[in-house]
Amino acid sequence: MRILMVEDEADLARRTIASLARAGITGEWLATAEDAAGFAGDGFNALIVDLGLPGASGLDLVRDLRRRGVVTPILILTARSSWQEKVEGLNAGADDFLVKPVRSEELVARLHALARRTAGHLVSRLANGALALDTGTREAWLEGRPVLLTRNEFRLLKAFLLEPSRTLSREAIVDRLYALDTERDLNTVEVLVGRLRRKIGRARVVTVRGFGYRLEP
Repeated sequence: MRILMVEDEADLARRTIASLARAGITGEWLATAEDAAGFAGDGFNALIVDLGLPGASGLDLVRDLRRRGVVTPILILTARSSWQEKVEGLNAGADDFLVKPVRSEELVARLHALARRTAGHLVSRLANGALALDTGTREAWLEGRPVLLTRNEFRLLKAFLLEPSRTLSREAIVDRLYALDTERDLNTVEVLVGRLRRKIGRARVVTVRGFGYRLEP
């Protein structure tokens, strides 16, 4: 199981991720909602969000993710304990709500419960025009014919299909392709887009100059 934590208290984030690691859960950490703005859920089983983030709030982040169609389970972990804030967080799209401080055993149990609850209930097939993709079997089709994709080509097409009307910047694409702690090279995006175009048709991936790339039906 792999989670992403959005928490501005560095010591707390490090302690939490270390606790989760002892329970066999891999964790990565971001400090602000802005850092997580390009999150699309790829490769993560759950998201832990603090409400009291600097800049945009955790609640803003949850609302934005759900508005963009991100279905990854979200657990709010916050020092705010009023029932009104809990209701607001759940109504914004969070799946669970915990108040700090929390024992690591309970956090682990809640994360596993979220994973069990969502298993088998996520939409696995994505489509846009003549393109279709199954996120479970990692198969892709163009006009009903199979398209063989590499791992990163599959991830890129999935990112486009999850947000078909959005222009994805090179930075946003890199966020969806690579783990947060790996070395990143923005120049690889152009190469990857070129390879995907050769397989699904050049006209289907449009270059928006100065912004990035967008999928067309």
